[in-house]
Amino acid sequence: MTLTTPETVGETRGLPTLGPEATRLLRLLDDTFEGWGVAAGARPMTMPPLLPAADLARLDYYDNFPHQAVVAAPLDLERRATTPFDTTAGRFPSGALEPAALGLPSASCYAVYLTHRGTRVADDTLVTICSWCFRKETHYEGMRRQLGFRMREIVAMGGREHAENHLAEFTTRIQSFAKALDLPLTREAACDPFFDKGSSKAVLQRLTPVKHEFLYEDLAIASVNTHRNFFGERCDITLESTGGPAFTSCVAFGLERWLSALTRRHGSWEAATRAVLDVTRGASAGASGAAGPVI
Repeated sequence: MTLTTPETVGETRGLPTLGPEATRLLRLLDDTFEGWGVAAGARPMTMPPLLPAADLARLDYYDNFPHQAVVAAPLDLERRATTPFDTTAGRFPSGALEPAALGLPSASCYAVYLTHRGTRVADDTLVTICSWCFRKETHYEGMRRQLGFRMREIVAMGGREHAENHLAEFTTRIQSFAKALDLPLTREAACDPFFDKGSSKAVLQRLTPVKHEFLYEDLAIASVNTHRNFFGERCDITLESTGGPAFTSCVAFGLERWLSALTRRHGSWEAATRAVLDVTRGASAGASGAAGPVI
């Protein structure tokens, strides 16, 4: 069955189901973004979908993003007997749950920094991952705003220059890719409260933005983010060359949001998929010496 409208997918409380056409396009986009990372020297890794809430708390996650936070807890088998599932509300009462010791992260890169905790890294380290992410929102809307979604990230850890160059290179790549897709994007500074509001890093963030988003219409579909040495210090990630804390940065792609933007722009799954295939095949041809854009 062919979908005739851009976002005709099943949805339940911010958890849409993607049909075959949408799934094909999502995989095509993710393969493309992962390929960019691998070509740059990134090591593909697979991260867990849940992280210890204590680890996220040490990164100030629940102080800086309490409005997005989602946590998970197992059932308390003893109290469940006297606090059963509420069929009217469609949920377990809090009294039926054990304490919530697991967090569902809102971005893929947190797991990368926690995985590399206490390690030394080369000055030019790159990692690429695609993970499920979760954000509590005031409302949900198709593939534009979801409770659960997939995020491809390419993460840099190492020297300051490496982290900065990573963002500059991928900013150019994102803009070139969007232009080839006839997908007009605007680049805007974001004001996420990433660092503790009273810290010196927060003051510096207000003077020099640490995050820039790429928007199609009013929808952010990608971002480039610098964390300076915040994660290097908090996670004790040090440089092999100097022993000092690593600098980190990441490039993030919200895959479902790319689906939304492309189908809105091109009008159908088929047209959006054809546009991506044309660009990626042209890029492959250009890289091999034939005519075509190099993305």
